[in-house]
Amino acid sequence: MAQRKRAGLITRRTHDRNVLLLNLSSRAPSPASSVSSSASSFWMPRGTLTSRYLSRLLPSYLRICITKRQFAVLTCLFLTAFVWFAPPRHTVATVPVDQLQLYPYIVPDKNERVHEKNPTLWLEKNSNNKHAISEQSLLPSFTHMTTAGRPRAALISLVRNSELGGISQSMRQLEYQWNRKYQYPWIFFNDEPFSDEFKAATQNLTSTKCYYELLPREHWSLPDWVDEGRFMNSLEYLGAIGVGKGWMISYRHMCRWNSGFFYKHPRLREFDWYWRVEPDVHFFCDIGYDVFRFMRDNNMKYGFNMNILDDARSFPSLWPRTRSFINAHPELIHPDADLDWLLDPHNGGDYNNCQFFSNFEIGSLQFFRGEANGKYFDWLDRGGGFYYERFGDAPIHTLSVAMFVPKEQIWYFGDIGYQHDINRHCPPNSSHRCICEPTPIDENFYKLVPLESPQKKPADSCIRQFLGGNWLKKNDGWNQEAERAFGGDGYHGYELNGLE
Repeated sequence: MAQRKRAGLITRRTHDRNVLLLNLSSRAPSPASSVSSSASSFWMPRGTLTSRYLSRLLPSYLRICITKRQFAVLTCLFLTAFVWFAPPRHTVATVPVDQLQLYPYIVPDKNERVHEKNPTLWLEKNSNNKHAISEQSLLPSFTHMTTAGRPRAALISLVRNSELGGISQSMRQLEYQWNRKYQYPWIFFNDEPFSDEFKAATQNLTSTKCYYELLPREHWSLPDWVDEGRFMNSLEYLGAIGVGKGWMISYRHMCRWNSGFFYKHPRLREFDWYWRVEPDVHFFCDIGYDVFRFMRDNNMKYGFNMNILDDARSFPSLWPRTRSFINAHPELIHPDADLDWLLDPHNGGDYNNCQFFSNFEIGSLQFFRGEANGKYFDWLDRGGGFYYERFGDAPIHTLSVAMFVPKEQIWYFGDIGYQHDINRHCPPNSSHRCICEPTPIDENFYKLVPLESPQKKPADSCIRQFLGGNWLKKNDGWNQEAERAFGGDGYHGYELNGLE
């Protein structure tokens, strides 16, 4: 007992309860105290602070007298209070391992401020092939890991068997410049069954999956409401005045399908995004980011590469019919729609015929499947403009996007070098990743308008009107009429030359 008093630690048994009396005024423990301390290790585990050190830290008058049961109750109360009054934290639901995604989208809490999208910042953070995947990762055992979290997207092409050489050229370049790193599937559409030669040759050009789809007959034939005699007269007339491909029946079917049927095909039901690829096109630049992920993450609905004029003689009733649609369905027009860049104030506010060059387009299938776009297409289709005139999918897509999508959800892919026939775009300051000579931003403005077309060209090029702001500023003293008098085309007076 004397040794225990000198140590300052007394253990006694009272009513079958262990009571720990810790005298912090003692000087040093005795050997006997180690026995009692092991019995009360729930309070002061061996190997941590001993009473000798505690006596140096705390005043001598402090005494702790507590039972094990009381200690357990107090601990539970303390933990309950901590959990109850602690600030809320984000929680993550547990899911099976095979359902985990590489890049899951985390929905913010309702009380969190949703930040506005910043496409430029996104490109800075996600370029250099951040989301690229390898061919080996497409093996069955890895597919669920590499494709989880990615946009449901595909490369699509309307192509004939006879265009195998042209589509092979397009595939080789796009695969090399982009898709070999991102492995999105190809979907080919045809009004006739694809040949075995076509299937074997195209599948050999890519390591990803290819689909070969046949168009429904009702999507590639003359509708019942179109007068065949009037249609044949239209073919003869437009061919005689030199409207491009105005005499081709298949071209009318193609424009109609690309305008209002491609997104309805059953094969595309499992996809949300598409990149349209034509035969005999060129891709000049290495593309170091996932364009579909860019579109999805930044809430974009439509992406284009060129903004040009086309021969207005091919669709004279398009704008009047569009105005009648707007008057009949004003509720479908997006409140933030911007049609100003498509209307010519010097021509009574009529459509200036500017259009996104739709043979290159990256878009949202959900947008095209929407009510507004569907009703607009049906309105035009019932009027017979695809056959009595030569309505193209480019102006129809342009007007639809402009009416039903806010301008900030339309993206100019000016960083992608591309060529279709005589129209070519090569971005500036890109010699390190592009194999083309940079082109001015106005390069393709009216290349598709023949000299015999009487249409009036707008005061500014289409792409500058879309971009607006500094792109429309003119040099001091410049005059459009004076430039034309000296042999120019009247579109070289801008402060910016498109190469900045």
